[in-house]
Amino acid sequence: MVSEHHKLRFAIVGRPNVGKSTLFNRLVGKKLALVDDTPGVTRDRREGEGRLASLQFSVFDTAGFEDVVDDSMEGRMRRQTERAITDSDLVLFLFDARAGVTPLDLAFARLLRKSDVPVVLCANKAEGKEGQIGAAGAWEIGLGDAVLLSAEHGEGMLDLYETIVDRLEARGIDPFAHEDEGAEDDAGEAFDPDVEVIEDPLKPLRVAVVGRPNVGKSSLVNRILGEDRLITGPEAGLTRDSISVVWTWQGREIKLFDTAGLRKKARVETKLEKLSAGDTIRAVKFAEVVILLIDAVQGIERQDLVIADRVIYEGRALIVALNKWDAVEDHNKTLVDLKEKLEIHLPQVRGLPVVTLSARTGRGVDKLMPAVLTAYAKWNRRVPTAKLNRWLAEATERHPAPAVGGRRLRPRYMTQVKARPPTFALFMNRPGELPESYIRYLVNGLRDVFDMEGSPVRVMLRKNENPYDDE
Repeated sequence: MVSEHHKLRFAIVGRPNVGKSTLFNRLVGKKLALVDDTPGVTRDRREGEGRLASLQFSVFDTAGFEDVVDDSMEGRMRRQTERAITDSDLVLFLFDARAGVTPLDLAFARLLRKSDVPVVLCANKAEGKEGQIGAAGAWEIGLGDAVLLSAEHGEGMLDLYETIVDRLEARGIDPFAHEDEGAEDDAGEAFDPDVEVIEDPLKPLRVAVVGRPNVGKSSLVNRILGEDRLITGPEAGLTRDSISVVWTWQGREIKLFDTAGLRKKARVETKLEKLSAGDTIRAVKFAEVVILLIDAVQGIERQDLVIADRVIYEGRALIVALNKWDAVEDHNKTLVDLKEKLEIHLPQVRGLPVVTLSARTGRGVDKLMPAVLTAYAKWNRRVPTAKLNRWLAEATERHPAPAVGGRRLRPRYMTQVKARPPTFALFMNRPGELPESYIRYLVNGLRDVFDMEGSPVRVMLRKNENPYDDE
């Protein structure tokens, strides 16, 4: 019996390419999971908040089942699927009605029969005559009648709803005990950079882990969580879409996004890689703090700087984490070289926080979350207008703006228009003529005086309202 405070959890399972991610997207009402004709796109367990008519639940999208139990990538994917089944109250077992029942479907059915979790058999892609003929072979699986579905077109959802309710009630579970629980998952909300988001301490802090392929992003997330939640291994590119995991750290709810490795654009060759890159960029947009993970042995490369530049462009708080620190021979030289490159190539976020760690051994990982919260606080920084203008007067007196065409440029007044990231409006005569070097001087001063090191700081120039000023 499900406890009063336990939200229903459903797992979508089946062999590769039967439409699990399509059904997942249908149930959560958003395109959170990558969908492609290539088998095996999904490799990690993805979780979302689903709804089916009046039924509310958490739902897991799982990797395609392979009948192997070794330490290969397929074996690791199978263990993730088995864990999702164990963690669920009900399993939606999909098979491809157009392809009919396969030996792999039968092998998976044997595994499910050993589990105590109730199963709803679903014949997906059952639209049309061919699909209905293939669905008729469901009796071979031995898990009762199949619900005929088309996850892509939304057909059969009412039948699925009724079957799920029947299965749960047969187990003594009230399907509607949690109808009003929880807020809408915000992972699919559009981000508007011109609208300030007021911090809600009840909402999870969104943190994305990004970087080049095979630098240890999934291993780091597993180490932070203290469990093998994501598939890891020596193969590059194991993570293909952005996986979010909600977890609590020192009483604060955190939503962690593990993302696909971003390669140079010229090397992104397949449609699937393009989808993965787009998914990673969306995760950066929805995150509030981004951890750029770098392989400390290989050092910082141009692609790392490109990724960092994209994070800054999106206005996110950024932390650099050096992984595999235990394999570095000269710690001091490596750290000095990295910080020099960051200062040269990313001057717009001077003073980026750098954390050294080893996801493999766990050393230094405990420094990461305190750094995340510090970066988040600086990203949310608000400066009172009076204090801001006292600073502006001192800064312009110490280093006056240049004269252009024989006339002095005069910054007059500054106010903060939003946080997240800190954004300021500077009112002055002839704003279009203020050199970029002077804007950098003001930005660096703001960052130093008001403790915003490492955070993007934006200054927008506005013309004075006084039409007689300096004319």
